[in-house]
Amino acid sequence: MARRGAPARGRNKAAGTDRATGRNKGTGTGTGDRTQERRGEREPVSRQVGGGLAELIPDRERPHGWTLLIDRAPQSHVDLDDPTYLSFAYQRRLGHVIDLAAPALQPLHVLHLGGGAFTLARYAAATRPRSTQQIVELDAPLVQFVRDHLPLDPQARVRVRAADAREGLGRFPDGWADLVIADVFGGARTPAHLTSAEFLTEVRRVLKPEGRYAANLADGPPLAHLRGQVATAAAVFPELALAADPVVWRGRRFGNAVLLASALPLPVAEFTRRVASDPHPGRVEHGRALTDFTGGAAVVTDTAARPSPAPPPSVFENP
Repeated sequence: MARRGAPARGRNKAAGTDRATGRNKGTGTGTGDRTQERRGEREPVSRQVGGGLAELIPDRERPHGWTLLIDRAPQSHVDLDDPTYLSFAYQRRLGHVIDLAAPALQPLHVLHLGGGAFTLARYAAATRPRSTQQIVELDAPLVQFVRDHLPLDPQARVRVRAADAREGLGRFPDGWADLVIADVFGGARTPAHLTSAEFLTEVRRVLKPEGRYAANLADGPPLAHLRGQVATAAAVFPELALAADPVVWRGRRFGNAVLLASALPLPVAEFTRRVASDPHPGRVEHGRALTDFTGGAAVVTDTAARPSPAPPPSVFENP
């Protein structure tokens, strides 16, 4: 679930959804669409996929920019000419996580749970060449739609697996990933089985000892889901930080929050600085303040897990 933010900057200028993929390594050609673009004839394209009606809407301000919608809910934005451009605020924050995961240009092993239009995989491939990336995405028709119209760079080391996010996670060996990014939504809600301590324990198993987990979460007043997710993550990871818009923190509207977790200390100061300097500035909480935010919320287990709350229709309106 994403809400369109202010135009973002590419990485050189400054720093969701459970749809799944096929194992096909091909990128798709997208030839017809690129030919249309050269003629200045870009038009929206659509296809019925597993999660509903997928649409790609051209960005009139960027010659090769597209926004992916599923049943009219914005999911991802891609600029084929500049994969470092991140339009949505939550994706910019996840971009900061990728930037801070290791020294600049160092390749990473990245596992993406949820694919969308592969925006963050494209970003990591562009900013960290030779990274090895795996995407676990449930909606194979959506993946093919994206491949057909927004082909991946054939040089990018990105593989897509067709599987449920938790099932796919279970197939990875211990200590494989430097970074696990979860951006998993079905019908604009995070599935229940991806909200539990058991799920996060499996995430920690797949991470390297110094690895990090980042998740796109969505909630609105009274933020009960978000508080529960922070409490659950704290039961598995000793180090946490949470970034969100100030109006989300205050419980004044539904929105996205990015949770960052690790077994080792996080670069909280730099993450905070980057989030605060975004076009739509956010706020980062950690330590005692984040513990207080949970308000004694219970740890979520598989037996008690529920999907994240459904967003109101207004959350998908562009500002």
